[in-house]
Amino acid sequence: MVNLPALSFLWPTMLWLLVLVPLLGLAYWRLDRRRRSVAARYPALDMIGLGRRPSVVRRWLPPCLLLLGLAAMIVAMARPQALMMLPSRIETVVLAMDMSGSMRADDIKPSRIYAAQQAAKEFVERQPANVNIAVVAIAGAAAVVQSPTRKREDVIAAIERLEPQRGTALGSGLIIALATLLPNAGIDVERFLEGGSIRKPPASPDLAAAGQAESAVPGSYAAGAVVLLSDGQNNTGPDAIKAAEVAAGYGVRIFTVGIGTPEGTTLTADGWSARVRLDEEVLKNVADMTGAQYFRAEDADELKQIYRSLSARLAFDKRDVVEITALFTALGALLAVCSGLLSLWWYGRVQ
Repeated sequence: MVNLPALSFLWPTMLWLLVLVPLLGLAYWRLDRRRRSVAARYPALDMIGLGRRPSVVRRWLPPCLLLLGLAAMIVAMARPQALMMLPSRIETVVLAMDMSGSMRADDIKPSRIYAAQQAAKEFVERQPANVNIAVVAIAGAAAVVQSPTRKREDVIAAIERLEPQRGTALGSGLIIALATLLPNAGIDVERFLEGGSIRKPPASPDLAAAGQAESAVPGSYAAGAVVLLSDGQNNTGPDAIKAAEVAAGYGVRIFTVGIGTPEGTTLTADGWSARVRLDEEVLKNVADMTGAQYFRAEDADELKQIYRSLSARLAFDKRDVVEITALFTALGALLAVCSGLLSLWWYGRVQ
């Protein structure tokens, strides 16, 4: 459920004027009561049209609209502000897709890998035309199968060429995805893959353009993101959590999508069988550490819906405080005009 944006005010003292609204409402009620009392006392006024008693709706709707309009105008005078979601300026998205043998499992019909490919293609098609998309395939090793490009047909073709392979090196895939997203950041991928640590260098052109300092806040890099789709079973290469720590140091968000079911299924291939389950813990930790979000898909339709939500999230992912004085001013003017028009229609004059 989406929460309404919280309001704050630049001039909150002006809100004291709202006291006038109920006072004016009380004054109108007394005036209306007096009119009805006079009409009841002099029935002969009905004969000349002065004692007609309009319905409750006709008596009260125009003044209520006018009072609401006045309240909106007073709120506008207080200069309201709201924390709102605004269109983001994201430039690049890297899709990191798990192509390990466990993706052959059919607990998501017809198979995990087929459902993942179909959902990923729909995700690509939903991205704005100015967003570059790259694809990283993750198995026993990881590799960039499509460098960042705006050509959607090339990205979709790369996704369709993906085939399951043995092993899952999530850490390798994430560090390669990060280096693909930040090509000028000087990330030493080879050192990381050999078990070495990566220190964040001084602000690079990529990060400086995003207004980031040397110690970036997790999730603060607004120009790009990584989307990891996996069943979470890492069995080779560097630890995925260490790769997430590096990404967090650069402020890069890694959204994770878990595909499969916790109970899993038995996978038989090439004369061997194994129980393959969704391991959510590592995927949740990666998303939490980088200031992103974890999603879980237990069927193909849910997976597509997750990618649709991600598309919307990436398109409107900038939160900022916006002054909405004009909105309340327009609302107040509209309510006042409606009140006047209704009075003219029903009474031939403004009440």
